[in-house]
Amino acid sequence: METATKLIFIAAGGAFGAVARYLINISPLKDLPGGFPYPTFAINIIGSFLIGFCFIALTDRFEVGDNLRFAIMVGFLGAFTTFSTFELEIWGLFRDGRHLAVFAYIFLSLLLGFLGLILGMSIAKKL
Repeated sequence: METATKLIFIAAGGAFGAVARYLINISPLKDLPGGFPYPTFAINIIGSFLIGFCFIALTDRFEVGDNLRFAIMVGFLGAFTTFSTFELEIWGLFRDGRHLAVFAYIFLSLLLGFLGLILGMSIAKKL
């Protein structure tokens, strides 16, 4: 039952995160000049701040249950932006002194992620 409850909390948090992401994507940020993806940029920066804040606040500063922590960090922030998790993982590697892994993870994630996007689009166009 504990796993099912945790999944329900994650799903609920994810629903709120997805809605928050959508609301920012349709906000006036999308209409700013320059063709820059301001909404996604804002989501990534806000999500990175929030996961850093929540990582400390919900583990070191405040005593909260696992279900609430998972609802916020995995559910809400996971649906809001995976960039925040990416940033937290980079911090973990950096904290552990794995500096080469930090740069490899950043570089390979961006490069291979972009190549994956292009490949996926290319394959889908051939269907």
